[in-house]
Parts: sequence; structure tokens; C-alpha cells
Amino acid sequence: MIETFGTNPATVPVLLQFLKVLPEELTSNTRIPVTDDEYRDRSAKLLAANSRQVVDLLSMYNNASGVTLAVQNQIFECLRTWVVAGEVDTATFCKSSLFDGIFEALASDLLFDSAVDVICELTHETQEVDDNMSVIELIVPRIIALRPKLEECKEDPEKIRGFARIFAEAGETYRLLIVRHTETFYPIVEAIGQCSAYPDLDIVPITFPFWMRLAQTIGKKASVEPLLLEAYKALTNIIIRHLHFPSDTNAMTGQEADNFRSFRHVMGDTLKDCCLVLGTDACLLNAYGLVTVGLSRGASVSWQEIEAPLFAMRSMGAEVDPSDDNAVPKIMDLIPSLPSHPKVRYAALLIISRYTEWVNRHPDYISFQLQYISAGFEDSDDEVNAAAGQALKHLCQDCKQHLTDFLPTLHTFLKTTGRKLAQDDRLQVYEAIAYVISAMPMEKAAESLKTFSLDILSQIHNAAGQVTPISKQELKDIGCGLESLEVMLHVVGPFGDHLPIACQNSCREAWSIFDVFIAKFAFDYDTTERTTRVLRPALALFGRSALPIAPAVLSRMTSSFEATGFSAFLWIAGKIVGRFGRESEPALQRSFQALFERSTNKLLNIMQSKAARDIPDVLEDYVQMLLQLEDVVPDVFYQSSAFPLAFRASMATLGLIHSDITFAALDLFRGIVNHDCFSHSTPNPKNDLYATAIKTVLEKEGFDLIGYLLSGLVGDFPEDSVSSVISIFRSISTLLPSQILAWLPVVLQQLPATSTPNEAKQQFLIDVSNAVDARQFDKVKYAILSFNRASRKARDRRRVAPLNE
Repeated sequence: MIETFGTNPATVPVLLQFLKVLPEELTSNTRIPVTDDEYRDRSAKLLAANSRQVVDLLSMYNNASGVTLAVQNQIFECLRTWVVAGEVDTATFCKSSLFDGIFEALASDLLFDSAVDVICELTHETQEVDDNMSVIELIVPRIIALRPKLEECKEDPEKIRGFARIFAEAGETYRLLIVRHTETFYPIVEAIGQCSAYPDLDIVPITFPFWMRLAQTIGKKASVEPLLLEAYKALTNIIIRHLHFPSDTNAMTGQEADNFRSFRHVMGDTLKDCCLVLGTDACLLNAYGLVTVGLSRGASVSWQEIEAPLFAMRSMGAEVDPSDDNAVPKIMDLIPSLPSHPKVRYAALLIISRYTEWVNRHPDYISFQLQYISAGFEDSDDEVNAAAGQALKHLCQDCKQHLTDFLPTLHTFLKTTGRKLAQDDRLQVYEAIAYVISAMPMEKAAESLKTFSLDILSQIHNAAGQVTPISKQELKDIGCGLESLEVMLHVVGPFGDHLPIACQNSCREAWSIFDVFIAKFAFDYDTTERTTRVLRPALALFGRSALPIAPAVLSRMTSSFEATGFSAFLWIAGKIVGRFGRESEPALQRSFQALFERSTNKLLNIMQSKAARDIPDVLEDYVQMLLQLEDVVPDVFYQSSAFPLAFRASMATLGLIHSDITFAALDLFRGIVNHDCFSHSTPNPKNDLYATAIKTVLEKEGFDLIGYLLSGLVGDFPEDSVSSVISIFRSISTLLPSQILAWLPVVLQQLPATSTPNEAKQQFLIDVSNAVDARQFDKVKYAILSFNRASRKARDRRRVAPLNE
């Protein structure tokens, strides 16, 4: 190639392009059809054996008289790929004229970017510092000499970006040397600090990995050099300055505002690196000092000057020692004197939210913080409301044992100010209250839970008994109340098998309210979703105490599904079956049978007018309910007349492109065909009845089931489903060997040739036939795996083909 293209100036660009691409292809193209040994042999011959010649060639071209900037760019791009591939001996290269050339090229606007790339890669290549000291001694002075360029080019962000990359790469690569020989390498740290202080926030984060890795390295040392302490002190102030919102926030677009908020959290992580080096107290007191200085200026201080160090305190909160008695008390004492600007109040509330573990050790601050949070809920700014909700939630979560005496105050707050809150904020208040209730003794917790729940239950009761039509807003308010009740019940959790006295009659009383409410509003989809979601934690709360009402609940869910076709009723019914299915109460068993048969008939009616793809939620919750019935009440499942119908309906889900439904349906069929009744390992007088029911259904539906399984296997089933397909297929082969051999040719013929080549179909048929004839059913597994591999290869080739055309 060099002889052919390297001597004619017109063809040199062709050669350089080839030399640039060669190492990239060899190191990153995994589709080259060669063995590992062949790859290693060819790589050595093409790259390692020619690297010296290539570097000499590039040096010659770069020094040639009349070389154009375009060719020089190609030279540097080619050099970079060889350095990245690890094929350039850095010690030899640094003695070549090309080493000088890459630094000299930084003076050219057209060569700048490619020169920066080479310098960064060359620096990175010397990361084994002890082995590369001779090279580092040549590179570092060159890099340090670039520092004045930061001042010269300060009006050119693109130049500063390039220099920031060079300094940051040097800092990261030589961080061990910075710690060992601080004075020698400190100019690099100073240069990186200048880049961190640059006003363009797109450039600043280039330096963050350096500060993080250097902090981690310093953190392992017993002492820290004073110069490095000064560097991190300066960095702390730089970051807080960058945290300032613009003076005119309205000038920012929505996207710019979102980007800036996200970047503030990234900068917050760098403040944590400062804490690692300087200590959290020192960093917090620095931010605290900035706030106090700002407050001392009175009305002349801008809200940005107060908010930025507050945000810094919040970011560093994760590093705070809960037992600290130095910095944090000063911060907490400062909060009441802060300006009432929404941004400042928002930041202060989130400080409270972040420091609640500390407050738990210092409960004297709780009273004033509750007052500050309460005032936050009354602010007209939605973000302040949300921050108050978050602060209250975390305060109650971490300090719950200290807040039990405040529950009456919180109840009054909910009945007054709470009504004005947005639902998301109100939910956080209910969650906060639930944390406090969960820390109380059981009897008191039950009384408190009842107090807060009755407010919502009375709202539901009034709606259920209202004669006049209810408005959409009233129904929405009830839905919000149900959501709040769900959150509270979920946090409080169950009381155990023995309910407190306050709750012993609550289950039946609450259900009597819900029963009438569901009967009246079952046709409202959103209300149904909210109501059924509350029932789940309620069942967990009452445990076995809910057993007497379980038949009535199931009856209501069954009739409601018949009336509406809403999947939520099947979802909660399945949960009830899973919770109480092993109870032997005759009324409960009858309600399970009614649920199974009536819901199956309703589903079949729906499927007569709607395709399966149009009701995925109903099918998923139906199959999940069947899984519970099959597992815990097999008498009902297998001996009901609905079993064949349910089997048929469940097969329709295998044609949907929906992973969760597919896995659930496969689990159901695997449970059916692998039932214990066929193994006789678990004696059961009804095993013969179960086995007969299963075989009867398989003889009728097995052909279609095999079709669904193989069609999905070569089509849209998730990759993780193969084991389930194997298990089902092997069990059917064992139970119905002659039938499966009769079904298989027809099923295979129906599969599309584009996804399953005819050769693969024929081989699969041969493999399964041999396994069945020899009664070696385990070999069915290997037949399916081979068939699946052949199908995937065919599909991969079909996807790749258009790219090559």
C-alpha cells in the first residue's frame, strides 16, 4: 500500500485514510470471520510489525515541504487511531519530530481539534506512570507550557474546551504523581482550576472526573498537601458561583432551565468530592459563611446569592455526620432568618428534607421545622408546596418516634390547609403521617389510623348514599381520597393475626361502605382503579380478620366484572384467591367457583366482539387470576366446566406481543401440563380426576397450543421464554406422544419460511420423532434449542441483508 499510494502526492490521502481505518477495523470490527489465533497472528503482522514504519512515514509527510493542512489533519487522525490501538511506542515517538509537530499544531485553527485528540490519547497511553516516567518528563513540560493559552484564548470557548481536555486528561492520568510530587505537577491542577472557573457551563464538567478521582486518591492518604487543600477550597467557591441562577431566569427557555437544574446536581456531586478532601464541616461552614455575608447586606443582596450556597448545603447533606454539633446547628438556626423568596424557601425546605437523620438526633429542632414546613404549604408557589411535602415526609419517616405528640396538629392541618394542596403534595402528607403512626404502640396506632381513615370513609359513604347525581369533581376528590388511604395503609402495614380493639369491627364496617360505593360507581373506570387498589393493602392490614367478608368481596368483584368488563376487578379477585385460597370455608370455595366460571364466560363474550390485542389488560389480569386458582384451589380449577374454556381463552394471549402476558400464560400452561397428578410424588385422591381433565383438554386444544408455542418461539416470544416452551413441549410429548407426532408436521408447515428454513423444520421433526419414538423425552429439549438457533440465525440474516444492499 505504501509503495502503491505513498509516493504520489495525489494518492497520499488515500493511503492515510487506509492507515487510519486499519487499526479501527482490527480492534473493533467483531464481524470479521477469523478465529482468535488467526486474529492475533494477522494483527501482529499488520499493526505491531508496521507501527515504527507508519510513525516514520507520518513524520516524513508532516515535515514535507508544501504539506497542506488537510493532509496534516489526516496525519494526526491516523496517528490517533494507532495510539488508541496501543501500537505506538511512546518513548520512541516522543523523540520524533512528529511529537513536536502535534504541540505546534495547536497554533492552527484548522489543526487544533485533531492535535488535541492526539495529545489526549498520547497522555492516556502513559497511564502506567512508573513504566513511562521518561516519556512523562517530556510530555508534562509541554502541557504546563500551554497554561498561558487559557488567558490568551479566553474569548474562544472552543479553544478553551480543547485545552481543558488536555489539562483534565493530564490531571487524571498523572493524579498519583500530583499527590507524590505536588509542587512539580501543581501547575496542571491550577490550570484545571482555571478551566473549572470558566463561565461556559458546557466546558466546566470536562474537569469534574479529575476532581473526583484526585479526591478519591487523596482520601486514601493520612495527610493532604496544603496546595491541594487550597485547590479544593477554591473549587468549592467556584462551584457555588456556578450554582447561581441567572439574574433574569425568564430569559431561559424551558429546556435551558431543565438542563441547568440537572447540571446543578452534577455540580453537587463535585461538592461532595470537596467534602472528601476538606471535610464536610469545613465545606458547610464555607457555604454558611456565604449566606451570612449575603444576609448582612440586607435588601441589596440578590436571592441568587442566598439560594446557591443553600443548594450547596443540600448537596453536601449526604456527607453530614448525624452527630455533628458544629456546622449543622448553625445552618438550622439560620433557616428562620432567610428571605421569603420562593426559590430561597424551596432550597431551605429541601435542606430540612436532606438533614432529617441529623434532626432525629437533635429533636429540639422539630417544632420550629414543622412550623417552617407548614408555612411552606401555604406559599402560593407550587414548587415550594412540593418541597414542603417532601420535607414533611422525610421528617416523619426519620423522626417518627419524636412526632407522635404532633399527630393531632397534623390532623387539624389536613382538615384545613390540606384541602387546598395539590394531590401529589397531599399524598406526601398522608405518607408522612403514616410513618408516624407506624412508630406508635399497636393500640394507639390503630386509633390514629382509624381517625385519619374515617375522614376519607365518610366522604365515600356520603357519595354512596347521595341521591342527586355526583359531579365529576366530587368523584375526582373521592379518587384522591382513596389514593391517600392506599398510601397510608401501605406504609402502616398489617397489625398481625390479632387485631387491636379499635380495628376489630372496622373490617366489616369499612366493607359495608365500599360495597355500596362499588355497586354505584363500578362503571367509572378511574374510580374502579382507585377503589380496588385500596382493597389490597386493606386485606393485608386485616389479615385473617377479613375472612368472613371475603366471599362477599369476591361476589361483588365478580358481578362488577360481569357488568363492566374492567380488569381491575379480576386483579383484586386474584389477590384475594392468593390470600385466602387455602381456607376450607365452603362459602369461600363456592365464591371461587363462581368467580372462575362467571369471569370466564364474561371474557369469552368480550372476545367475541374484541380482538385479544385490544384487551391486553383484561387478559393479563385474567391469566394472573388463573395462576392463583390453579395453584391454591385446584379442585375449583380442574373440576369446573370453565376449565376447557379458560384454557382456550388463555391460548389467545400467546399471540400478543407483550412480555408480561406471555410469561404469565407460559407459567400457567407449564403449571397445568407439569401438574403433580402426573408424577404421583404427592398422593392425592383427586389426582386421577385432575389428570383426566388435563388430558381431555390437551387432546382437544393441544394442536393449537403447539402452534402458538412454535410460532412464538420463532416469532415474538422474549428470549427468556425458551425454557418454558421446552418444559411445556416436553410434557405434552410425554403425555400425548402419538398425537404430537401427528400434529407437528401440520404445525411446522404453517410456520413462515422467512423465519424458519425448511431444512430446520425437517431436522426438528426428525429430532422430535426420534426422541418420542425412543421415549427419550429429555432430548426434546435439544431439538427445540437447535430449532430456535436456526430460526434466530435466519432472522438475523434477514435483518442484516437490507443493510448490505
